[in-house]
Amino acid sequence: MEIKEKESVVVRFSGDSGDGMQLAGNIFSTVSATVGNSISTFPDYPADIRAPQGSLTGVSGFQVHIGAEQVYTPGDLCDVLVAMNAAALKTQYRYAKPDAAIIIDTDSFGPKDLEKAQFQTEDYLGEMGIDADRVIACPLTTMVKDCLADSGMDAKSVSKCRNMFALGLVCWLFDRDLNVAFNFLREKFAKKPEIAEANIKVIQAGYDYGHNTHSSVANVYRVETKNKVPGRYMDITGNKATAYGFIAAAEKAGLKLYLGSYPITPATDVLHELSKHKSLGVITVQCEDEIAGCASAVGASFAGALAVTSTSGPGICLKSEAMNLAVIMELPLVVLDVQRGGPATGLPTKSEQTDLLQALFGRNGESPMPVVAAASPTDCFEMAFAASKMALEHMTPVILMTDAFVANGSAAFKLPNLSEYPAINPPYVPEDLKGSWTPYMRNAEGVRYWAVPGREGFEHILGGLEKDDKTGAISTNPENHDLMTRKRQAKIAAIPVPDLEVLGDKDDAELLIVGFGGTYGHLHAAMDELRAQGKKVALAHFRYINPLPKNTAEVLKKYPKVVVAEQNMGQLAGWLRMKVDGFVPQQFNEVKGQPFKVAELVEAFNQIIKK
Repeated sequence: MEIKEKESVVVRFSGDSGDGMQLAGNIFSTVSATVGNSISTFPDYPADIRAPQGSLTGVSGFQVHIGAEQVYTPGDLCDVLVAMNAAALKTQYRYAKPDAAIIIDTDSFGPKDLEKAQFQTEDYLGEMGIDADRVIACPLTTMVKDCLADSGMDAKSVSKCRNMFALGLVCWLFDRDLNVAFNFLREKFAKKPEIAEANIKVIQAGYDYGHNTHSSVANVYRVETKNKVPGRYMDITGNKATAYGFIAAAEKAGLKLYLGSYPITPATDVLHELSKHKSLGVITVQCEDEIAGCASAVGASFAGALAVTSTSGPGICLKSEAMNLAVIMELPLVVLDVQRGGPATGLPTKSEQTDLLQALFGRNGESPMPVVAAASPTDCFEMAFAASKMALEHMTPVILMTDAFVANGSAAFKLPNLSEYPAINPPYVPEDLKGSWTPYMRNAEGVRYWAVPGREGFEHILGGLEKDDKTGAISTNPENHDLMTRKRQAKIAAIPVPDLEVLGDKDDAELLIVGFGGTYGHLHAAMDELRAQGKKVALAHFRYINPLPKNTAEVLKKYPKVVVAEQNMGQLAGWLRMKVDGFVPQQFNEVKGQPFKVAELVEAFNQIIKK
C-alpha cells in the first residue's frame, strides 16, 4: 500500500442528529491536533430540537480541515464525505468536491430511507449524478452489529456505535494513530468502561475494513506537520477557550471568577465548562432568566469578583437594563455575546455577525461600553483575557463578541504559559484616601476607584440613579449629569488598545479587505488566494471595535479600494463611516447563517479590483 503526502484535507461527517457526527468529528480533530496538524472545524447543527429521524431537516454535520501548515478555514468543499443515511447524502453532497470520496452506510439507504430523503428512484447515485466509482459503499450497520454481537449490549446501544466505524475508516484513509482516539474514548467514558471498549473495538473494525479492502476509490494520505512548535497541544473549541481565558484572567488578578448565566444556544457550553472548575475558585449560577444572570453578576462585581455573564443576541436584549446599571455604577463586568442567526429565535444553531450595532448602541441613554471580538477559536482565550483585563482595570462593563462559528469550531491550541501574560491591576482605592474618599473619586486616568466591601472607612452604596461627581449622592443637576456623561465617555475613549495590524501587501495593496471577529480565517484565505493570483491585496481585521485603534483612519484611507466584508447587512461598515470622516468603503454582505465561502470572496474581490 502506497501512502501519499498531502498538504491538507477536508473531511465532512454527516448523519442524523443522534448519529454522533459531532463526536466522530471531534475525535478526528483531536487525533490530528495531537500530531501537530493545524486544524479548523465547523460543526453544523440542525436548528430543530429533534427533527424526525431520516428527515432532511434533521441532518447534523461536522467538517474538519487538517493541514501540514496553517489552515484558516474549515474549507469550502470536502475531500471525503461521510453520509450515514440517505438524507445526509441528499443535503450534504453539495459540500463535496467533484472528485471527493464518499462513504455511505448502505443499510440506511432502503426504500423508506430514500422516501424520507425525497429521492424519486432507488438509483440515488444516478439521480444525484454521483459516479459510483467514488463511493465506498458498505453495510456499516450490519458490520457494527456483527462486531458487537458478543458484547451483551442492547440493540440501541450497538446502533450508537456506528459513528465509530466511520471514524475508523476515515482514520485509515489518512493514516491516523488510533491510540489517541482510544485514549480519548477511555477518558470520555471513564465511568462506563464497557461503552469505551465497545467503541474502541468498532473503531478498530472500521480501520481494519479499510486496510483489508484496499478500495480503489480512495488513496491513503498522510498530512505531516511542517512547522512544529514545541509545546503541549489540545483540540479546543472557542467556547472552552473563552472559559479558560476567564479563568486565567481571574487567576492573574487574584480574584474569584463569578458567572451568572441563563442557558442559550450557542453560549451554554461556557456555563457548562466553568461549572466544572470549582477547585479553581470559579462560582457559576444558572439563573431563572437573562436579566437575573446579568444582575447577579453586577452584584458579584460590587462584591469584588471578576464578574461575567454569558448569552447570545436575544439575551443581550434582555440583559440591557442590568448592563446599563453596570455602566452608571462603573463596575467591571464582562458580557459574552456568542452571536447567532436572528432576528427573534431565528437560526439558533447558525452563525451571524448581526449583533454589532446592538453591542455598541443597544441601551438607553448615553451608555458607552468597550466592544471586542474574537477572531478564531483559539483567539477566544486571548480576547476573554483581554476583555477581563480591560473591565477590571478601567471599571467598566465590556462586551466580548464571538459567534457560533468560532464558539463551536475548534483548532489546535498550544497551552499558554500564564507567566508570560500581562499583570491585571484593578484600581483599588488607596488606603491614604480614607476619610476623604467618595464613590466617584477617580485616578489620574479618569477611572473610578474600586472600594471592595469589607474595607473599613470605605463603606458606600451605588445605584442606578445619577450621582454627584463630588459627593456620590443622588443628583438631578443638569450640569452634573452632563459632566458625568462626558466622564464616562472619555474613560472609554481613553482605553489603550493595540494598533490595527495590516497583513499581506500592506505597503502597496490595490485592495484592502476589512472585517471583524470570526470571519478572519476566510478573509485571510481569500487574501492569500488573490495574492497567489498576482494581485496586490492586504487585510485589516478588527478585534477592538470600541474604542477603535488609534491608527484606524490612517489605515483605512491609505488604500485606493477598500471592501468591508461582514455576515450582516453592513454594521461594521456603518460604524467605520461614522467614526472616520470621508470613509466610503465598498461592501460584501451575506446573512446565510453559514460561514463565507472563500471561492465566492475571491470572485467578488476580483470584481472590485477590476472596476
